[in-house]
Amino acid sequence: MNNGNEFLDFILDPNTIDFITRRSERLDVIMRRFPGIRLAETLYGRFVVGYLPRNLVDTFVRELGAGVLRTAPVVLGLMDKANLESAGITQVQEQPFLDLRGRGTIVGIVDTGIDYTNPSFIYEDGTSKILYIFDQTINDNIPEGFFEGTEYTNEQINQALQAPDPYEIVPHRDTVGHGTFLASVAAGREIGTNIGAAPDAELIVVKLRKARSYYLEKYLIPPEQENAFESTSVMIGIEYILRKATELGRPVSVCIGLGTNLGGHDGFSVFEEYLSSISNLRGLCLTAAAGNESRARHHTQGVLENTGDVQSIDIRMGENAGNVLITIINSASDRISVSIRSPTGETIGRVPAKPGSTLQSRLVLERATVIVEYFFPLEGSGGQETTVKILNATPGIWTINVFGDIVLNGTYHAWLPITGFVSPNVEFLTPTPNYTIVVPATAVGVITCGAYNSLNNSLFSDSSWGPTRLPEMSPDLTAPGVNVTGAVPFPAETGVMSGTSVAAAITAGAGALMLQWGIVEGNDLTIGTYQIKAFLIRGCSRSDNVIYPNNQWGYGRLNLIQSFNLMREF
Repeated sequence: MNNGNEFLDFILDPNTIDFITRRSERLDVIMRRFPGIRLAETLYGRFVVGYLPRNLVDTFVRELGAGVLRTAPVVLGLMDKANLESAGITQVQEQPFLDLRGRGTIVGIVDTGIDYTNPSFIYEDGTSKILYIFDQTINDNIPEGFFEGTEYTNEQINQALQAPDPYEIVPHRDTVGHGTFLASVAAGREIGTNIGAAPDAELIVVKLRKARSYYLEKYLIPPEQENAFESTSVMIGIEYILRKATELGRPVSVCIGLGTNLGGHDGFSVFEEYLSSISNLRGLCLTAAAGNESRARHHTQGVLENTGDVQSIDIRMGENAGNVLITIINSASDRISVSIRSPTGETIGRVPAKPGSTLQSRLVLERATVIVEYFFPLEGSGGQETTVKILNATPGIWTINVFGDIVLNGTYHAWLPITGFVSPNVEFLTPTPNYTIVVPATAVGVITCGAYNSLNNSLFSDSSWGPTRLPEMSPDLTAPGVNVTGAVPFPAETGVMSGTSVAAAITAGAGALMLQWGIVEGNDLTIGTYQIKAFLIRGCSRSDNVIYPNNQWGYGRLNLIQSFNLMREF
């Protein structure tokens, strides 16, 4: 469907930005006052994707109020850095009475796309197991109900596979390989010794477009960072998969192998709320990577004991650190303000905390510029978000002094961006590995997956630790995620990857097997994410010398065959 060249041109204009918010009477009033704002997709009937000219952003934020900071998309990166047997999946595939290989189900991948020419996704007769590809980076054949991107059908993919040059018919490519790998681990066919968790499941794949330059600038992400995607694009991609699965009348298991440190890590953003809402749907399994941030030194926390207390957050900046964003979050009962001291001792005095206020100050003795922004009360949580941006950061130790203007709870958390979105020589001096679960794995309802090494049953050293700020126990479980073999784009066919995104893909494949058992085989027609999470948690393998649940392992190691064995006891 082509929804009009004029609207498409408006969306693609570099001076246009997108936002995501809940549908409300207030939004309708703003729309009438500012005709330059245009709405597009409605997701799950409640969340609206809109677009507006960049020069209206400040006015739009003032109208909605500082508390709706989270209407702005966040930017996510990739969570990657003979495992199915360890997860109890091979045993389920080979168990003659279960006979579960994903038949009749769909696995959805929202990532960097897929190499549809890889043998892992082609049947013996030369046809593809990919039902649809939704490529948000191409705008030739916009799918019905959406406003950008191109849809490629199974028929078109099959035609391409028979052509001398497949890319003349379906010009979609996965230039990164991450999406291809996750698709093969979750649902790849048996090629040699490699096999996906749900090899008979079919695929719907979304290739995400790169985040708009406005948001790369807003979050100080280097413009050359290609693997940076907006949460809006992820939500639209998931909505596409859900609509296609509904049209086909098939259950679907969706894997999210991306994450970010932007946001409150508490489940209250529009992005997290959307995922929590759809996690209640029958016939859907929603799985997310916990993140690879436990050793990154990108999180710290502290407690202000009383009103008037002051604590320091110290950040080491290496040579050529560039631009650095620090996010500080505190609860609704407290109000904090900050001052900043540079490595040369130059100080930005205490900046009064006012909702929606921004202070920008160029240092005198060095090239750096400091920007302080306050947002409160935040929609949903009522808390406060303070962002400190340091541009052209001078090497050395920077200190943010945190002042307790009003203290009842006193706890605050600070995050640097995820690995890849900030220079590797930037870190907190006193980091803590807890609370490093990335957004959106912090959403209530999704199955959050950490990673472990199936060769020695040790935790993957970078796997993020919980809990979330809700607080919610996290991760839910761990799955194999170290040196896993999977498909990669041409000219190679296989490769090795580690990370929690791999663990999430394996778990998504396990979710597809449970959907086959429940819906396709008719054993539980109401099954969805919550039930699957419960079954997987109960079946987890656990070590005798470890207390569960805990913030590293969750409830233990994925063991699907044990989940089914426990079901037979009831």
